[in-house]
Amino acid sequence: MVENNFRKRIIKNLEKHPEGLTILSIAENTGINRITVSKYVFGLVSEGLISQRRIGPAKLCYLR
Repeated sequence: MVENNFRKRIIKNLEKHPEGLTILSIAENTGINRITVSKYVFGLVSEGLISQRRIGPAKLCYLR
């Protein structure tokens, strides 16, 4: 249940920011721990729902 809630919050946050967000930005916007966001983003990337692009030292996350 909590897992599904985290996924929804991350996806909704990315819907509001089509320019992309870093994992840290997603964590700050959703109130979810950065490590937890990273775990869920990894899963969403594996499922093909999110893509990532490296910008310098950071990775920006986008909805596909």
